[in-house]
Amino acid sequence: MSQAGGPAMKAIDHLSLDIAEKDFVCLIGPSGCGKSTLLNLIAGFEQPTEGEVLLDGARIGGPGPDRGVVFQEGALFPWLSVLDNVCYGPRRLNVSKERYLRDAHAILEQVGLSAFTKHLPSELSGGMRQRVAIARAFAQEADVLLMDEPFGALDAMTRDLLHAELERLWADRNLSVVFVTHNVREAARLADRVVLLSSRPGRVVDEFKVDIDRPRRIDSPEVSTLARTITDRLREEVRRHA
Repeated sequence: MSQAGGPAMKAIDHLSLDIAEKDFVCLIGPSGCGKSTLLNLIAGFEQPTEGEVLLDGARIGGPGPDRGVVFQEGALFPWLSVLDNVCYGPRRLNVSKERYLRDAHAILEQVGLSAFTKHLPSELSGGMRQRVAIARAFAQEADVLLMDEPFGALDAMTRDLLHAELERLWADRNLSVVFVTHNVREAARLADRVVLLSSRPGRVVDEFKVDIDRPRRIDSPEVSTLARTITDRLREEVRRHA
């Protein structure tokens, strides 16, 4: 990747990663290791200078309705109501109005926002805005959900509630999730697999399969134990780079 006015730098290099249908994968690693770059490549916002990114065997050439994205700040349209934000994707895909309204109301009820359909994003709390962003991504009926530190700016209680909402919605749908986080406990709480990337340029250096029954609690002994194991491995990678 290039920075304006600066030299080009490789964000990731020789990175190979397979993600299965209905797989929940969390990406962790040192700051600047290319986690967000990898997410942007899968989303189609950026193109690789070498290699390729495939979805169901086809090369990803740009953004598409088969991939939903949730950013850290939600990235809602501030001039649209909650309901119109959630309906935006299906409406552009020429889904019938009856269907997309029905689906949007059902999803908003699932995330506890059925009473806020006419509100603007500025009238909601940070946690509520993230619920709208998640609802909008699910309303798109994508095959892959890409999440870039979506809960990083939230307080612990709101984050825990959204963990449960996300896990429940994901369990009800046949989609894959790629979730970027700096929070190792969050990764152990949510993932089927936790993938550790090296310092820049990012490569896959370790992978942890999470064999903990769902639903999980972020403060459970099993999650805490796994988080310590992953954190120790992450510290090794940080020290190696330093």
